[in-house]
Amino acid sequence: MSANSPAAVVVLAAGGGTRMKSNSLPKVLHEVCGRSLVGHAVAAAEELTPDQLVVVIGHMREKVAEHLVAHHPGARAVVQAEQNGTGHAVRTALEALAADGIELDGTVIVTTGDAPLLTGGTLSALAAAHAGQGNGVTVLTAVVPDPFGYGRILRDEADGAVAAIVEEKDASDVQRAIDEINSGVFAFDAKLLVDALAEVTTDNAQGEEYLTDTLEILRRAGHRVGAVVAADYRDILGINDRVQLAHARRLLNDRLLERAMRAGVTVVDPATTWFDVQVSYEPDAVVLPNTQLQGATHLGEGCEVGPNSTIKDTRIGAWANVSNTTADRAEIGDHAAAGPYAYLRPGARLARKAKVGTYVEVKNSELGEGAKVPHLSYIGDATIGEGTNVGAASVTVNYDGVNKHRTVIGAHCRTGSDNMFIAPVTVGDGAYTAAGSVIASDVPAGSLGVARAQQRNIAGWVQRKRPGTASAQAAAAATERDEQTPTEA
Repeated sequence: MSANSPAAVVVLAAGGGTRMKSNSLPKVLHEVCGRSLVGHAVAAAEELTPDQLVVVIGHMREKVAEHLVAHHPGARAVVQAEQNGTGHAVRTALEALAADGIELDGTVIVTTGDAPLLTGGTLSALAAAHAGQGNGVTVLTAVVPDPFGYGRILRDEADGAVAAIVEEKDASDVQRAIDEINSGVFAFDAKLLVDALAEVTTDNAQGEEYLTDTLEILRRAGHRVGAVVAADYRDILGINDRVQLAHARRLLNDRLLERAMRAGVTVVDPATTWFDVQVSYEPDAVVLPNTQLQGATHLGEGCEVGPNSTIKDTRIGAWANVSNTTADRAEIGDHAAAGPYAYLRPGARLARKAKVGTYVEVKNSELGEGAKVPHLSYIGDATIGEGTNVGAASVTVNYDGVNKHRTVIGAHCRTGSDNMFIAPVTVGDGAYTAAGSVIASDVPAGSLGVARAQQRNIAGWVQRKRPGTASAQAAAAATERDEQTPTEA
């Protein structure tokens, strides 16, 4: 832990979020750019390396707790069984720590679980200003274009300290003209916070304990209430409904794209390109329009991705080309190619210079260096060696209705079009298979595998079995022409 780390960060994430209109998902688990709302709050808090990181949960607590364990195991979940206000939520968190013998000494940051644009840098600036100014509490504020609905910050003209926070409904016309608003994020002296929370009452219209009441309590006790203005007012925007969720997603995506472009990535059309927060990249990568990069996708140097591609948790190598492709948990090697219209499912691995072409689906399979599956094929549970070319309309028949089986095609093989490989089966190095074959037995190295019936033609079948049809008429006309055409001696 850093010497400047706060004693604790408390993330308030217990609310119901009724305006999200969701019966199955709590508000804080709705996602923005590949991370939940509460996940964004926790990630920002983690940048401060606090001694204690507490998330107060309540609504659909089981789901939120499971999510935290899976994605942020360093965060401690504390249940607020009844949502009795923000002050009660913070007091619940501190009491849970105290019950485990943890007595906080230093700065406590209180933040919200529904502000995905709030950054660790903004929280660090708040903590630094709080310590530097010697405040009892410091409010993170923002100057916004439209302050309607927010609590206004009233400052002391003498020293700029916060004199009060006035809610919209209680503000005068003059106060409503103030454009500095309360974000709901605070830095407290830990011991002063504990004492102030003990004095908070429920004597208000909602019958709840308000955290903001602690500001007046501390000010009356002679402690300075300071304020830090966020450098970007959008940092503090909270999410209350799905319209605001979409707005935040666009704002965060713009930030992510700008960061990528300044790092050397070409994004041809930012308006139709979407990045998740975990996406990483190297210089000179190119992203074409209508492309979504999700999860922990990585773009190698000079690769080109898109247009019209959705790539999730996939590693794309240097100078690879991925066009009109859907990929999920796949690996695409250096100078490899996928698409157009390819589908790479989990476990698809393309080695250097391998190619998966048009309308090809690959699942749990490896293609060796320079191997090609150019057209209209399904490759599932297979290993294909280097330099091998798989003919069009080929299928590895991997599923017997109960179990999956593996196909192995060796190096430098040439398999014919319209082949069915009935797994488990092995085609040896350098072997060929004939077009239209159903390969159900191993083909030794260097052999030609042929597995198709002898062709026979039944003369006159159409006229006898399909009389009166267009086919029968065409056949009769062709027969008449043939009979009238003189034959050479």
